[in-house]
Amino acid sequence: MKIDRKASQPRPRKGRGSARAPRGAPAAAKPFGRRKQPNAIARAWRAVTGFIAFRRPMLTLAAVLLGLAFIGALFAGGYVSRSVQAIDTATAATLDDAGFGISQVHITGNARTPGEQIVAALGFAPGQSIFGADIATARLKLKKLDWVAEADVRRRYPDDISVRIVEKLPFALWQADDGKLWVVERDGGLITTDGIEQFRGLPLLAGAGGAAASDVVDAVSQHRAISARVRAYQRVSQRRWNLILDDGVTVKLPELGWPKELDALEHLIIDKGILERDLVEIDLRSPTQYFFVLKSGEKKTETRGNAA
Repeated sequence: MKIDRKASQPRPRKGRGSARAPRGAPAAAKPFGRRKQPNAIARAWRAVTGFIAFRRPMLTLAAVLLGLAFIGALFAGGYVSRSVQAIDTATAATLDDAGFGISQVHITGNARTPGEQIVAALGFAPGQSIFGADIATARLKLKKLDWVAEADVRRRYPDDISVRIVEKLPFALWQADDGKLWVVERDGGLITTDGIEQFRGLPLLAGAGGAAASDVVDAVSQHRAISARVRAYQRVSQRRWNLILDDGVTVKLPELGWPKELDALEHLIIDKGILERDLVEIDLRSPTQYFFVLKSGEKKTETRGNAA
């Protein structure tokens, strides 16, 4: 039996070549809407910028310089600063209206510094924006006040400023070379020359370098007989101390080993009654002898251990 086979139709190829357009044929355009034509202003701007940028570079440079000169003139004329100030003022007024203007200042820790003086040093104006308050500068201003050792300034929103003061502690009075009296701290730091009268009960120091006398003052306070009679501490040549007693007697201490000589002086006062004599000076600088000067001007020398 003969079978007639039909001629098969060519099968389309699969793959990349099947979808590709024949070479030489024009690509199909994908419609994306109608392109908008620039208006007259845009065309003019493009023409000007293109002309300046590509055909007139010197003109471009001149335009830039002219612009910089114009900006500089604005700053030099104060227009910029006045504008910024106006903006700040307007902002502050707005914040004040919103309840953020400074209305109160709370102060703690001040015993000798008046509150009015602290408020004045802060430099904050009533109603000033609390956000614009310069806290760091205010703290530095407070530390310049005589009695202020430390100051802490904080904002308390919405409208309060909190100030905490730590004041200096008075330790003694120090008479400077010019005769002026200072209230000084324990480390010799100067506090003030005002209101000296209320500190008359403090130890009196004198002489250059005599403001820092806490060591000798503390040592004398451990000797009751001496402490009861000391009227002043005099620094001599910035290296040793004289004790000025209340009856006018000057006690000369050595540069080194002076704490031990305080023990010797205490012994002379209590056990030997040395201050009952008509003395004006007791010299304790010799390790082997005591030297005394009487009110008559007569000088006496006693070997240590034999003074009577």
